[in-house]
Amino acid sequence: MPTIHNRREWLRRGLLSAGALSFAPQLMWSETVTRSSEAKCKFLYNNKSFNEYTPPLLPDPDKLKARLMWNENPYGPSPKAAEAFSKAAIRGNHYSWNSLNALIEKIADREKVPPENVMMGPGSSDLLEKTALVCFGQGGHIVTGDPCYMSLVHVAEAMGGKWKAVKLTEDNQHDLDAMEAAIDDETRMVYITNPNNPTATTTNAKKLMDFCRRVSEKVPVFIDEAYLELSANGMKDSMAPLVAEGKNVFVSRTFSKIHGMAGLRIGYMLGREDMLKDINKITRGGMGITGPSVLAASASMDDDGFLSECREKISIARQFTCKVLDEKNIVYLPSQTNFVIFPIPMAGDVFLEKVYEDMVGVRAFKFWQKDWCRVSMGTPEEMEFFAETLHKIIR
Repeated sequence: MPTIHNRREWLRRGLLSAGALSFAPQLMWSETVTRSSEAKCKFLYNNKSFNEYTPPLLPDPDKLKARLMWNENPYGPSPKAAEAFSKAAIRGNHYSWNSLNALIEKIADREKVPPENVMMGPGSSDLLEKTALVCFGQGGHIVTGDPCYMSLVHVAEAMGGKWKAVKLTEDNQHDLDAMEAAIDDETRMVYITNPNNPTATTTNAKKLMDFCRRVSEKVPVFIDEAYLELSANGMKDSMAPLVAEGKNVFVSRTFSKIHGMAGLRIGYMLGREDMLKDINKITRGGMGITGPSVLAASASMDDDGFLSECREKISIARQFTCKVLDEKNIVYLPSQTNFVIFPIPMAGDVFLEKVYEDMVGVRAFKFWQKDWCRVSMGTPEEMEFFAETLHKIIR
C-alpha cells in the first residue's frame, strides 16, 4: 500500500494546490455552494459523468420548511444517546481514550473482528478521505460505479489519482463484471457504496461477496455501507465477514444516518490490520471524535427500539413519497435508503430555484444525460410540504 513519507510534499501535490482546493475534505458542502454560487458556476464540481447542480445560496437550514437535502434522520439521536452525551459533557476536560477504546471493543464484538481491524473517525466520509490520502499518494486509478458518492473520489483526484466510472446495470446494480474488467496495473482501489448514493439502489449481496473475495486478491475493495441498516436485508448483506477472513476489504459505517447523529460526527471502518496501520501513520482516526459523541454512539448501539422505530417511520415516508411520484407518473429509482431520486423535466438549477422559493431543501444532479432530484425522507409534515411544492412545479 503506498504511503506518504513527506507531508510537505503531500500538501504541495495534494489538497492545497489550486486545482484541488475545491475538493479539500475540511471544506463544508455549504461553503462549496457559496463559492460556486458567487462564481456563477452551474455545477458544484466539474466531473466527467456525474455533476451536482449549484443550489441557490442556502438560507439558514433550520428555517427551511422541509430540510430534505442531506439524508439526515429527522428523529435522532436516540433519547438514550442524547442523555449519554449530556452526562459526558461535564467530563469534557478529560481525554476520552478509555471510552473510545471501550467503543472499539464493543464494535469489534458486534462485527466479529479483532479490535485491530477497527478504525474510528468523525463520520465515515472522514475515513473515506483518509483512506484516499494514503492509497492515492502516488496517483493511480480508482474504479467506481457511475454514479457514486464522490467524497473518496474527490480526494483521490486531488492526490493525483484518475477516476474510472462504470455505469450501473439496467436494473441499477453495480456492474461488477465491467468493474473488474476496468482494473489495470494502475488501479489502487475499487469503491462501491451499497446501497448506492445517489441512486438509493442495492447490489446483490452474494454477487458482491464473490466479487470482493476475488478482486481483493488484486486490489483493495472499499465497501461503503452508510445506508445498509436501512435496506430490506440490513446487516445480513454486509461485507464485514470478509474482513474477519483477512481479505483486503474495507467496510465503513456511520452513526449519521439510522442513528441520527450526523452533527455529533462519528463513524468507523473495518479493514485489514496492516492497511489500517498505514492510514494511522498519516492520521489517528480517533483524534477527531469528542468523548460525549463516543458515549452517545455506544448508547445508540444498544437502543434497538429507537432504531426500529426510525426504520419504520422512514419506510412510511418513503412509501408516501413514492405514491406521490406514482400519481404524477414519475418513474423513480427503487429505494432502500432514506432518500428517493427521480428524473425531473427541466434543468436541475431551474428546479432548485423553484423548490427553494418554497423553502424546501433538496439536491439536484446530472448523470446519464438526465437531470434528477434527490429528496431525503423527513417528518410527515416535511414530506407533505415537499409534495405540495412538487405539485406546483411539475404538473
